[in-house]
Amino acid sequence: MFWEKKLANWVNDVRKTSQLPLRLELWTGQKYDLNPNEDPKVVIRIPELASLSYLLKPTLDNLGTAYVEGKIEVQGTLNDMITMGNSLADLFDTPASATAAKFRHYFGGRHNRKIDAESIGYHYDVSNEFYQQWLDPNMVYSCGYFENGDEDLATAQIKKIDHILTKIRVRPGDRLLDIGCGWGALAIRAAEKYGANVVGITLSKNQYELARQRVREKGLEDKIDIRIQDYRDVTGQFDRITSVGMFEHVGLRYLVDYFKIIHKLLKDDGIAMNHGITSCDAESGETPFGGGEFIEKYVFPNGELPHIGLVLKNMQEAGLEALDIENLRHHYAKTCGIWAENFEKATSAIKQLTDEKRYRIWRVYLAGCSYAFALDRVAIFQVVCIKSGRTSPLLPMSRNYMYEKKD
Repeated sequence: MFWEKKLANWVNDVRKTSQLPLRLELWTGQKYDLNPNEDPKVVIRIPELASLSYLLKPTLDNLGTAYVEGKIEVQGTLNDMITMGNSLADLFDTPASATAAKFRHYFGGRHNRKIDAESIGYHYDVSNEFYQQWLDPNMVYSCGYFENGDEDLATAQIKKIDHILTKIRVRPGDRLLDIGCGWGALAIRAAEKYGANVVGITLSKNQYELARQRVREKGLEDKIDIRIQDYRDVTGQFDRITSVGMFEHVGLRYLVDYFKIIHKLLKDDGIAMNHGITSCDAESGETPFGGGEFIEKYVFPNGELPHIGLVLKNMQEAGLEALDIENLRHHYAKTCGIWAENFEKATSAIKQLTDEKRYRIWRVYLAGCSYAFALDRVAIFQVVCIKSGRTSPLLPMSRNYMYEKKD
């Protein structure tokens, strides 16, 4: 049959170029070991002929889709599954697929208040209980800061928040805007430890409700105002502005406008911090091998990642000067790795909170992100900025102040 010949050629090509410890099991009972000299670490079961097409063109999008939709079954450890999928995608990658991804990235992605609210709701409003299963107790859903490398996740997340607030020198009485405040961890820390008056905004109903509850429990209602509000609708002036894990939702074509809004909201002597994931493609293209397409489809609708060069260019165009830039890529690889481990340990509880499809989406997404950050396919930068044209420094002359130990 035609499909048998096509599959046989595919298997032979893989064996010649890269003998992967992978076994294929077909609905017919046939088995193919792609490395006959090594026991398979991963087994992919193809339950019907229609599922074979996902394997014959094994982009990360096709493989991920097939797994999520139940078109294939995969056995093996999570790390081996991710490594095997990336190895297959790498073997069959072509220049044409990379060009198509860049085209979709540049000309796709519409953003307005309604679309952005729907996209945020899809990702964040699964349920608070779902996120509680694998995040730290403070529910910080962004890159931790492993100052020494051996911190547990909860400690690394507090250190990340302190690292940000120290970098921008938050002072008692400062008015701080936290764009994309999540479940309120940074806002609470800024008010409790640094004495700031905080406005935190989110588009997620679940985040809003739990963040407000946590503020009430801390007795900080007079210091923290959590709102469901689009960043484009915020008014007033702020001494400090933080945006952590939010600008990935803005869209490449709207970055200048986003930074112009930060410029407008920032006082003339104010300091802002943008902390966000960036593309490692110099042209702000997607992650390779179809990973970006999978994430767009199943995880972050309308999410787009700029290269750090585009971030700095757009900041300057918006009237902001970047004073300090730090790449935390290895920190995020470690963070996502811990999240993936937590997710695996909580499998039973998570499956009670959501359906099989969403469970599979998040399982491969978290482990895949750890892999991508570790291999420099995506990065994450903290950028401290001020309004351009200052004649006197707003920050100390060296970075030493960022590492001064505080009680």
